[in-house]
Amino acid sequence: MNTSPVLDHLPATPGVAAEARGLTKVYGSGAAQVHALAGIDLTIESGRFTAIMGPSGSGKSTLMHCLAGLDQATSGEVVVGDQRLAAMSDNELTAFRRHHVGFVFQSFNLLPMLTAKQNILLPLDLAGVDPDWTWFDELIGVLGLADRLGHRPTQLSGGQQQRVAVARALMSRPRIVFADEPTGNLDSRTSAEVLEFLRRSVRELGQTVVMVTHEPSAAAYADHVVLVADGRVAGRLDSPTQDDVLDALRTMGG
Repeated sequence: MNTSPVLDHLPATPGVAAEARGLTKVYGSGAAQVHALAGIDLTIESGRFTAIMGPSGSGKSTLMHCLAGLDQATSGEVVVGDQRLAAMSDNELTAFRRHHVGFVFQSFNLLPMLTAKQNILLPLDLAGVDPDWTWFDELIGVLGLADRLGHRPTQLSGGQQQRVAVARALMSRPRIVFADEPTGNLDSRTSAEVLEFLRRSVRELGQTVVMVTHEPSAAAYADHVVLVADGRVAGRLDSPTQDDVLDALRTMGG
């Protein structure tokens, strides 16, 4: 079994899955410069469901990409668990994400020629890691996929495809799962099902989930909502209702 990279270790902070410290991200140069992130400090708690929200262009997606190691910050640092992402080479980052980070995307990103089961196991296959079948069975049970494992994506509804994507993200027991607008292509009923599965993964399976969304109804499933505006953290809501989120966004002009 492959082991994960151990690089520039820090003492892991109890209860903290990831941290951003003084995070900035600048695109372009000169008069065309855009400050997508303008000095963000943020702590993501372990075993919690955190939603990141803000107006269009607020920097919420850039923040998630930097936290996940998909994009490199201009300055500041990101620490996931006990490791500084900036200290890693591209190859080390790829290996780190493979072992410690899960992703759920709006577009599902399933391979059409593979069955649901093969899609779920693909990251482990690529990493050369043997599946934990007890964990697999638990995930399939929570996500209600037992009778869909032999189906290819075209034989599944959008909600079923997204549940397969959630199972794939959770299969490696990552430290943290990032969900980028995971309900953006789903109707309201199916969105509610997927969000409930994400919340159950936190409450019943101990997962840490960070979700970027523009939908107040989706953010209301989270334990915490981080509000981002103009590349900065503009506020935080704990145990939010949909009305709480709507009021906060109105205040921000979102």
